[in-house]
Amino acid sequence: MFFKRILLFVSLLFLFALATTRAWAQAGSPSPTVRVSGTVSAAASKQGIAGATVLVERTRRGVAAGVEGDFFIIALPTDTLLFRAVGYKPHRVVLGGTTLSQLVVQVKLDRDSVQLGEVRVTADRPDRAAINRALRNMKRPVQPVAKIPKKGPKPKPLFAVDSTAPKAEAPTISGSNVDWLYDQFSRQGKERRKVQELEARDAAEKARQKRAEYNKAFRDNRGYE
Repeated sequence: MFFKRILLFVSLLFLFALATTRAWAQAGSPSPTVRVSGTVSAAASKQGIAGATVLVERTRRGVAAGVEGDFFIIALPTDTLLFRAVGYKPHRVVLGGTTLSQLVVQVKLDRDSVQLGEVRVTADRPDRAAINRALRNMKRPVQPVAKIPKKGPKPKPLFAVDSTAPKAEAPTISGSNVDWLYDQFSRQGKERRKVQELEARDAAEKARQKRAEYNKAFRDNRGYE
């Protein structure tokens, strides 16, 4: 009798330890998931619906179908999937606690018929007098008045404008008559005079250009005081 009691106590202790170990294992392990894939197509044409949404109703999170209506989503075995697309009726797929780790589904959506309200088209049109009255009562935008800026007075020149070129210097006779004759008829003298004439012409032209550049902003007031 005593031996039976000991055996019963050991059996109960073993069962309790086994149940505790299984509970700990279940608490530490993650929840199983189901990899759901497939296509979403139209029931009438059997063509894939691009952009159809696949939502998990528990989390309200989902994915969008590809160009040919293919999709892939991860859910729990107890979840419900909601398939929706513009112009189609929504469709739900209940996983129902499946023990499969991977599931392939083919979802076909039916067209959603939308009824429009009654629209009446009348051929009546307002008379000419009503149109003219409406045009007279219409507020017209006021055009802004453009203000023309006043011009300031012209600047006065600092000195009288003179556009005449400077006179060429008259040649002078320096030294003896022999030097003057040599300078007049020798080749070196002719070249020197030519160089002097070119230098004088260049100096006169530069002076004229400088004076003209300075007098651009002034009125020609020659003959006035």
